Amino acid sequence: MKAVIIENYGSIDELKYTEVDEPKLKDNDVLIEIAATSVNPVDWKIREGYLKGMLDYNFPLTLGLDAAGTIKEIGKKVTKFRVGDKVFTRPDITRNGTYAEYVAVDENLVAKKPENQSFEEAASIPLVGLTSWQCLDDFADIKQGDKVLIHAGSGGVGSFAIQLAKSLGAWVATTCSTKNVEFVKSLGADKVIDYRNEDFTHVLADMDIVFDTLGGDIQTQSYDVLKEEGVLVSIADQPDQELSQTKKVKAGYVFLEPDGEQLAKIGEMIEQGKIRANVGTVMKLEEIQEAHRLSETHHAKGKIVLRVG
Repeated sequence: MKAVIIENYGSIDELKYTEVDEPKLKDNDVLIEIAATSVNPVDWKIREGYLKGMLDYNFPLTLGLDAAGTIKEIGKKVTKFRVGDKVFTRPDITRNGTYAEYVAVDENLVAKKPENQSFEEAASIPLVGLTSWQCLDDFADIKQGDKVLIHAGSGGVGSFAIQLAKSLGAWVATTCSTKNVEFVKSLGADKVIDYRNEDFTHVLADMDIVFDTLGGDIQTQSYDVLKEEGVLVSIADQPDQELSQTKKVKAGYVFLEPDGEQLAKIGEMIEQGKIRANVGTVMKLEEIQEAHRLSETHHAKGKIVLRVG
């Protein structure tokens, strides 16, 4: 099958579109013929070796952590799916990835594709959807009426998180650049802060939750807008626990765990029209170098989707 691999950690030049063996099916696996996958910042962070202290990979390595496609084969212990089912998934990060024509995934990490979504739209959802769910619902225990700040609202995670928070009854503020103000408003944001012209610490206060997607100084400044007993949840950096105690807030770093049941719930919300996919750019799988280059700018609007085959 065709796939994109890396044989060493390094630059974009390490990405090679080539022929590899099809993945081997375990008893609880489904084999998915991938119609579309997508690019996430974690992909090029893995490629560059930033996570090698956390994740032990063997080379050659196929990257990619989102997939939508059709089940072509099932393991002998699979009970939830049949050949021909249209599905989407965020596979286990420790197995080979989704920049490929086929991927083998444990059935517990797979969900039926929302019927009102194309394969390209569905492929944009798993990682950002599960990340938003596990940060806002699992960690922050978001409730109706909560005031929530979501940093970088026009990005892949941010654009999904805004919609999820709104669908759960929260009041949502977000930050973005001037060109994306109308876009994040269209997602339901109640307060939009153009970071080029405004300092969010000057216009917000007493927030119940801050969802930090940027880290660094932005994370540190976020404590200033949280109320006591508020929650700071980050996917960028581990928050300073000493500062968190001083500020009397709950703070933590969330690293996504794939979960088919949660993904199915997200799929239901999408079918109900509560959340929509945000596909910003569609490319072919063989254009992977250009896709990574765009992702690394941090200025991609919505998700970068790769059409396979």
